[in-house]
Amino acid sequence: MPSRVDEIMDRRSLRRKLTFWRVMTLLVIAAAIAGVAQYAVTDTRGDHIARVRVEGTITEDEKLLEMLDQIRKDDRVKGVILTVDSPGGTTVGGEAIFNSVRKLTESKPVVAQVGTLAASAGYMIASAADHIVARHTSIVGSIGVIVQVPNVAGLMEKIGVGVTEIKSSPLKAEPSPFSPATEEARQMVQNMVRDSYEWFMDLVASRRPLTKEEVRRLSDGSIFTGRQALERKLVDALGGVEEAKAHLVEKGVAEELEIVEWEPKQSDGPWLLSETAAFWMGGMRGFDINAALKEIGAERLFLDGLLSLWQPENGLAGD
Repeated sequence: MPSRVDEIMDRRSLRRKLTFWRVMTLLVIAAAIAGVAQYAVTDTRGDHIARVRVEGTITEDEKLLEMLDQIRKDDRVKGVILTVDSPGGTTVGGEAIFNSVRKLTESKPVVAQVGTLAASAGYMIASAADHIVARHTSIVGSIGVIVQVPNVAGLMEKIGVGVTEIKSSPLKAEPSPFSPATEEARQMVQNMVRDSYEWFMDLVASRRPLTKEEVRRLSDGSIFTGRQALERKLVDALGGVEEAKAHLVEKGVAEELEIVEWEPKQSDGPWLLSETAAFWMGGMRGFDINAALKEIGAERLFLDGLLSLWQPENGLAGD
């Protein structure tokens, strides 16, 4: 005959199982509702102006690229407002999005609307649009390329750690964070930076009413307010979303069309392992994981390759 203790243990085990399956059922229902809602919104859109946000550090964002291609193919989208608010990022990421926006302009009018910041690769992407609108106090520019390699040789020496390198050639894996860069390594990287810099300037000159020499004079890393950028022909007008829409109307887009926010679809992987899950699980504890990572700038730690990124010592702010 089972004892009283066994009965209590069985009941507790049953409660745990019921609680687990209740939570799982709620999660599945929530995911299903979100999926149905997203499908319904997408499926019932009529003719509209699509608004796409390019924010934060630029990388080769496959979801964003897929969405831009989807917008290009959607006949209900009559014009696009590309809202850019970015300090830049990888040159490869900027190039990929730039090319995607250029392809989009072949079938629909596209206007870039600069928020707080469109610098480096952020400005590269904005220049892909047919027209650029910036706020009076937006930050625009920082045309250039940078490579940064940390040197931890001194730190490793202090903690008594050494690295043995066996290389096939002197420039293999150079510059290295474990030793000071040689002059040959510096020259190799400098040549690569210079080539990408010339490519960036050619790109801007092809998109703006400026000669290559005029672009070169503006490409010393300087940043400008929206007003200064307008004087230097880096932007076309001052204003915000309303002014951006007004330009689309001038290009033949119906004025009565609504602006509809487009967002990249969530990960196709298992829901519990997706970014959405991180947001939900963090939110249930009152903590947004993704927002926290962006706040501390952790996403920049994972950038690799040539960078086109504005990195001020201290952020600019208005009191």
